[in-house]
Amino acid sequence: MFGRFQKSPDFRIAHDSEPSETLLLGLSSFGFAGRSAADYLVNHLDLEESGHLEVEGLPSITPFENGRPRHHTRLFSRDDTDVTVLVGDLFVPAPVGQTFADAVAGWARENGVEDVAVLAGVPMPHGPDEHRTYFVATDGYRERRLGETDIPPMGNGFLDGVNGALVERGLTSPLEVGVYVTPVHAQAPDVDAAIRLVEAVESVYELGVDAEPLEQFAAEVRQHYSELEERMQEQEADLPEDRMYM
Repeated sequence: MFGRFQKSPDFRIAHDSEPSETLLLGLSSFGFAGRSAADYLVNHLDLEESGHLEVEGLPSITPFENGRPRHHTRLFSRDDTDVTVLVGDLFVPAPVGQTFADAVAGWARENGVEDVAVLAGVPMPHGPDEHRTYFVATDGYRERRLGETDIPPMGNGFLDGVNGALVERGLTSPLEVGVYVTPVHAQAPDVDAAIRLVEAVESVYELGVDAEPLEQFAAEVRQHYSELEERMQEQEADLPEDRMYM
């Protein structure tokens, strides 16, 4: 059932303070759009670390910055802010998405969390006019959060992994779940996609988040990749046509 994993991983969430009624999730996945958006929300709202997630039975990572290690998946909140944000550096493989969703849903039920919103990028074929954010949400989430927004619903398709498992929990429990999805490109991070997710969160939850600093960073990222592509093309132009014997 769990592919190369010998047994179901064990996810545990520890927290120091009572979470808000809403939990926003930004995990490491395609284009890092959801993770980048969640990290930006934490910094812009000046949220403080209030908990973390631990896992056994899954290859793990220990991020560090300036020589100081930290947990790979952390909770952030503030007493006067209506959301708790989960930022995950650990990639959760699709085969264990249900186990992860069970841990999140169980923790949410025990701690009074009423709705969960997932911020995600999807590597789907799309044209320039489709650079926008869509939603897939349970009926209760739609009624509670999306009645006055212009975010369109996603067309036909399937959700898998963590996203699909969390929405499934929303269909079978009082927990209301919404997934915000936006197309992403191959480069990482896709900052433009992260901007769209931040703007979607702001339109729904009205947190007072300004995406302009992130837009400036997106311009810098685009310039970086443009210059990198030019340098690669210049290097390739200097190589001989036939490289069979190089």
